[in-house]
Amino acid sequence: MALSLLSMPATWLGGSATAQVVATQPGVVDEVVWVVGDEAILKSDIEVTRIQAAMEGMRWTGDPDCAIPEQLAVQKLFLHQAAIDSIEVSDSEVSQQIEARIEYMIEQTGSREKLEEYRKQSLSQIRQSMRDDLRDQLMIQRMKEHLVKDIAVTPAEVRRYFKDLPQDSIPFVPTEVEVQLIVLTPRVTPAEINRVKDELREYTDRVNRGETSFQTLARLYSEDPGSRRTGGEMDYVGRGVLDPAFAAVAFNLTDPTKISKIVESEFGYHIIQLVDRRGDKIKVRHILRKPVVSDSAIVASLAQLDTIAADIKSGLAPRLIRGQFTGKWTFEDAVAFFSDDKDTRNNHGLMANMSERGQTSRFQLHELPAEVAKAVDTLRVGEMSRPFQMINARGKTVCAIAKLKNRTEGHKATITEDFQVLKDVVVAKRRGDILHDWVVKKIKSTYVRIGEAYRDCKFEYEGWVR
Repeated sequence: MALSLLSMPATWLGGSATAQVVATQPGVVDEVVWVVGDEAILKSDIEVTRIQAAMEGMRWTGDPDCAIPEQLAVQKLFLHQAAIDSIEVSDSEVSQQIEARIEYMIEQTGSREKLEEYRKQSLSQIRQSMRDDLRDQLMIQRMKEHLVKDIAVTPAEVRRYFKDLPQDSIPFVPTEVEVQLIVLTPRVTPAEINRVKDELREYTDRVNRGETSFQTLARLYSEDPGSRRTGGEMDYVGRGVLDPAFAAVAFNLTDPTKISKIVESEFGYHIIQLVDRRGDKIKVRHILRKPVVSDSAIVASLAQLDTIAADIKSGLAPRLIRGQFTGKWTFEDAVAFFSDDKDTRNNHGLMANMSERGQTSRFQLHELPAEVAKAVDTLRVGEMSRPFQMINARGKTVCAIAKLKNRTEGHKATITEDFQVLKDVVVAKRRGDILHDWVVKKIKSTYVRIGEAYRDCKFEYEGWVR
């Protein structure tokens, strides 16, 4: 990552960078040490990257004094090509990455105040200082994806690659599990729903009276972590990716000065304001408020799950449905009759894992929600967990029972059992080779000037020194 928090601008004469010494602080000097195309790499860039890497526990292959500037130079190549190819990253994407990083840093330091004290900056200043670097990171990532987007490998290529691979080079597949869930959503009282709606009505009234802006209220009160920091604003989006109830109201908005009626979605309750419309996509801002589930409702749901588990173990259908059911009562039957989770209910409770490997029912334990992983970690295949409470993917409090449907212990990958894993290895190697070759070719066609101190380095890519 090219960090530019301490970077100083180069001085340009006749189209090439001079190694002009620039004062960054009293008694401290900075200088241009590499030039790639029309971009300069400064000593301060290298030092900031070194410090950041140390803070994140990164390790360098080879001499850091050589590896760091080379990494920065390679990033300049990708950014230059991204500009040529008109690769774009939206402000919304950058903001989401910034908020994710800040949330992580707050978690690591313990509080917002401690983070600000540690960084000697306000949160607003931290966000601003991160923006350019994160935009560059996203641009580089998108450029790489563009370069390797057409890569495909056949089963025959996978088999050939692993045929003569040494045993100690065959990847190890961690333990994987398949998990089924019965999920109950604790009921929210009408009084709590009315409280949330009253809050949203008050926000609408305050905006309409001109007391404050919709954006300010979103930053203060919205419970959508993805848009709260951007004043509730979402990027341009089509109808199909939105909650149907939310989309029905949002796509009927025509006046950016008006605020929608209260909308109930699977995430909670919203008010929405139109920002812009482009063809079949809209940009809106919204405020999300979620009703609070009472402790008594959670206790009631956990107790109901206890009863459901007892009925499954006995094999007898619950009394209220025995007239509709004959045969042994199973976990899958209970899913169909009781589970509130639409993502798993129609698949006999089986969880689906949408990962880089594609969609599968297999999870490594770290890929599961923490509460589910804890519940199934010590179970034998076929056993059910005790009822537990968790926050689902939509941010709602739910209660659940987990059943361990299958466990595959960690093992060396085989073609017959782990073809997708092995295919991913081949694809990754092919991508790495293509990107490496692209960088080498790009170096040859790009103006490069390296400071004398770096000319004896052993670089990963050939062609830097001419």
